[in-house]
Amino acid sequence: MYLPDRILVAPSGFKESLDAIEVADAIAAGVRRALPGVHVSTLPVPDGGEGTVSILAATTGGVTTETVVTGPVGLPVTATWVMLGGSGPRTAVIEMAAAAGLSLVPHDLRDPGETTTRGVGELIAAALDAGADRIVVGCGDSGTCDGGVGALAALGALILDDDDEVLPDGGRHLHRVARVDLSPVHPRLARVPVELACNATNVLCGPRGVARVFGPQKGATPHQVSHLERGLERWADVLRRDGVGAPGGLDLRTGAGTGASGGLGAGLAGGLGAVLRSRFDTLLTPDLLGADLDAEISAADLVITAEGAIDFQTPRGKVPAEVARRAGLAGVPVMAIAGSLGRGAPDVHDIGIGAVTSIMAVPMPLADAVAQGRRLLVEATERSMRMLQLGAAVSRRAGDRVA
Repeated sequence: MYLPDRILVAPSGFKESLDAIEVADAIAAGVRRALPGVHVSTLPVPDGGEGTVSILAATTGGVTTETVVTGPVGLPVTATWVMLGGSGPRTAVIEMAAAAGLSLVPHDLRDPGETTTRGVGELIAAALDAGADRIVVGCGDSGTCDGGVGALAALGALILDDDDEVLPDGGRHLHRVARVDLSPVHPRLARVPVELACNATNVLCGPRGVARVFGPQKGATPHQVSHLERGLERWADVLRRDGVGAPGGLDLRTGAGTGASGGLGAGLAGGLGAVLRSRFDTLLTPDLLGADLDAEISAADLVITAEGAIDFQTPRGKVPAEVARRAGLAGVPVMAIAGSLGRGAPDVHDIGIGAVTSIMAVPMPLADAVAQGRRLLVEATERSMRMLQLGAAVSRRAGDRVA
């Protein structure tokens, strides 16, 4: 057993504690404490949720812009988006979470029947007005369930009831939608492609529909879940009849990604012709990321990934799972560091993560772990690297005895 010469650090962020760039820097610092001579490279991994814009701005040398938009509860929020650097089309990347994320919804106002994606449409309009030739919307961490009605309305679409009155924002009104008039939408949308980077497993309707799966997490009661489900079904039918036609004949009720961000996927696919793609297939391409993740993995002897909580959900399309999948194809071992380990954490071994550890070496309140995240992460990484050193020493000792 030999110690690694080259280590790649490719983490996600630790929500409410450290963003992915800060996580990568802390892990690299911990590696260098124990292995000062090793070559460490960092490549934080965007997933479409919070932190995506900051990662892509850093990796591509892009230009960030702050735009005041309508937040999910109707109050103004300042959202940051990026015009990527590099050659090629002027590509704007937007985080839907920056305009309509759950973190922007106060706990006492968490009602997915009322929250709106209007700010997402306003960000798209800002990118269009700034000259974007391509727009990518990162979907994740949403606090909405309005089917993208608010976003379409912000871009000029008229969402009308049986009396030809404009529907108010919010998913709870969708059961009254009668028709959509898309003729007034922003004129540049006819020439600028819009792409959503989303979790393809999220669908709009049905047993695994967005209202049933995510509504309760956003504050919906069982009655509201059923009401939202009926409204989204009606919305899908109206969009299918009055919309531009989803790319590839996508079924707006059950097609892959239609449930992304509370149904924003279906709304923008049916209303704008937006393409819905797997978030990693979109965000981790070299032209968008500004780096070749697969090449970086192949050049490493060890990959270290991380996320705030590793549990039964991790194998279902989280950053460590994607990193492990790519590393497995290259035959590179992977270890993961978590803020906390939850139910089902050992399942990550089945997807190619060889070892996993938590930053919490002793029991402590979660609030303390969040506040001390960087220090704990550096120390946990150092401990892990010293375990590697011990393993190498044992291997050498055993090898010497055999020789």
